[in-house]
Amino acid sequence: MADKDGYSFSSWTSFIEESQIRALLKYHVEYYYAGGKPGIIPTDTFADIMADLSETYKENPKMALEDFNYGPTGGQPWFLKTLARRLCDVRGIPIDCDDEEWELVSITNGSQQALYALLDTLIDPGDVIITPSPAYLGFLVPAVKLGGRIITIPTDLDGIIPEYVEKAVHVSKMKFGKVPDILYVVPDSDNPKGTTIPMKRRKALFDICESHDMLLIEDSAYAEIQFKKNPKPIKTLDKENKRVAYLGTTSKEAAVLRVGYSVMPTNVREQVLKDKGYLDLCTSTLVQRILNEYYMNHIDEAMKVAIPEYEKRYKAMAKAMDASFPAGKRTDPTGGFFIWWESEKPDFNSKKFMMDVAIPNDILYVPGGPFYPITGYDLTDNGNDLKPTSPQPNTMRLGYSYAEPDVISEGIEKLGNLLSEELD
Repeated sequence: MADKDGYSFSSWTSFIEESQIRALLKYHVEYYYAGGKPGIIPTDTFADIMADLSETYKENPKMALEDFNYGPTGGQPWFLKTLARRLCDVRGIPIDCDDEEWELVSITNGSQQALYALLDTLIDPGDVIITPSPAYLGFLVPAVKLGGRIITIPTDLDGIIPEYVEKAVHVSKMKFGKVPDILYVVPDSDNPKGTTIPMKRRKALFDICESHDMLLIEDSAYAEIQFKKNPKPIKTLDKENKRVAYLGTTSKEAAVLRVGYSVMPTNVREQVLKDKGYLDLCTSTLVQRILNEYYMNHIDEAMKVAIPEYEKRYKAMAKAMDASFPAGKRTDPTGGFFIWWESEKPDFNSKKFMMDVAIPNDILYVPGGPFYPITGYDLTDNGNDLKPTSPQPNTMRLGYSYAEPDVISEGIEKLGNLLSEELD
């Protein structure tokens, strides 16, 4: 494809637009409920870590030289050991940290890079991917860009429904002559709906992937931001490290320093790190040094402060929505950053409403449309066939992570009144 100046661009540039969430960052509003920006960050802790590190570098120039230099593509061993210990002790991931199994852990520049690299190494045009409906757009768009055929699965208040995943596998074999390559889920307070998958369903999803030899990508971005104890990760069922690619991120539980961490099957990890080497060479060692101190000595205290504060913000948003929003339904998350709302009127266009009404009134959220693939398939109601994917324009994702509770209460009441004027 050539533009007006004669440059030739890849074909994907003609049908994939800029991420709508990234595009929304250009707006500066009083009531911000759009991107999942963490609003509770232990800035004093990070200031102290960096101050101490500054003194260390003055005393140890050799260490400073190494930390300001290139490093291993998959991460520094001392940081991987720290992450491995937490994954083992807190999340129950089957890693024997005393037997050099910390080498199973690797890092990327954000979990977004891990998602892209996984798709880049596993998907050829025409390969089949199963996702929930709706699903995280940061996974959907790269999957479409790389030529994947997406089959979306119905969800309820407990997340993706396993029986439809099994049906999708059989439909894929019938329609495309192949078993899907990947099942993608966010099991804990998912993006965008905020739902959490119960353990019974987690086991069912694992068993489906095991029986059909599919890779299960477990995107656990919100696992640390939970208001109550959640089921164990799906990865805990993967005793031989052959079925599940487990992804975490520092961006929600520490700060947006753009480090993702993962435990993947060994053969998958090798290819993902090969890909990462061409994407960015390596992740900053300086950032790893800062995070290493945080994860060794500060994260538990930081979470004791952050989680109750996020819960207050969630409760403020839920209460204001219930009091002021017109007829519709919302999710009831037990953690994470988001509430999903769906108007009872299917012809309501939340994107148009946002541009015409919400933004002029200093309110920003994310319309639901981007969380459905731009091309792909939905299962039919009986689960025995496919139909073209159909985004639901009457939905929206509301983020409670960034604003203070009083700002949430005030802004959501204002949004609810505006919606009621439009819809009632």
